[in-house]
Amino acid sequence: MNGIINFFKPKGITSHDAVNIFRKIFNMKRIGHTGTLDPNVTGVLPMCIGKATRVSEYLLDADKEYICQLSLGYGTDTQDNSGNIIKTSSKKVTENDIIEVFNRFQGKILQIPPMYSAVRYKGKRLYEIAREGKTIKREARQIEIYDLNIIHNQDNEKIIFSVKCSSGTYIRTLCDDIGEMLGTYGYMSYLIRVGVGSFQINNAVSREYLENANENSLKQILLPMDSALNNLDELIIPNKFYKALVNGALIPISSNDLNMNKIYKVYSYNKFIGIGKIIIKHDLTHLKMDKVLI
Repeated sequence: MNGIINFFKPKGITSHDAVNIFRKIFNMKRIGHTGTLDPNVTGVLPMCIGKATRVSEYLLDADKEYICQLSLGYGTDTQDNSGNIIKTSSKKVTENDIIEVFNRFQGKILQIPPMYSAVRYKGKRLYEIAREGKTIKREARQIEIYDLNIIHNQDNEKIIFSVKCSSGTYIRTLCDDIGEMLGTYGYMSYLIRVGVGSFQINNAVSREYLENANENSLKQILLPMDSALNNLDELIIPNKFYKALVNGALIPISSNDLNMNKIYKVYSYNKFIGIGKIIIKHDLTHLKMDKVLI
């Protein structure tokens, strides 16, 4: 089987645990996840089966959507509810304060990755260094917050909000930064991921369903590989080039509307062939297949 399962990861398991669960269910080793989701976070985790593991990298860069609860007045060493409280504040903030600060975090912003993260530093994960009681200087990264909306405000102390953001955004760091800008502290007390690219939580399937499904049922919920690539434009190649495409040969392209080195989803005979890009060779324009997935 080759394809993608829109998996609802339950709380308490790692993304690697999910891979092991899928290997047992599908009785195959070629399984991959599409980006780490912390053990205490639930929600959408697309899982790649068989040849689909070769498109997992494109989902790593997909936009993400979350629903989060921010608790104000406290800060933890991990910036979420799994850590120890290391800072407290009795400052009271107003609803207008919260709305104003939330608005400041929309758009492109700089964010410093937290120490408790999987970012590598000189061959070690930052969380490994943090567990040694050490802190190192981290470079700020540009991220983008597309949407940030307050859903519920409980006494200006617990704020439930939705956020759609670029890949690489740390929601717990967003909570910590919001708390700091409010002149108090804040930590992420709850998080659920409700979307990864085109994969939404309302279509996600549970571990229990997968473990009790028969082979036919599993095939029915297996999504095609190109469902992970909605962010890529399509390129339809004449059927006469089908065999050459499948064999990875260069295909002459005459269109002037295509961008050099841009990645495309490639189709022929109404089939998804794989991923390719436009190149110039000997002053002629060609399609070069990066990944043949048929």
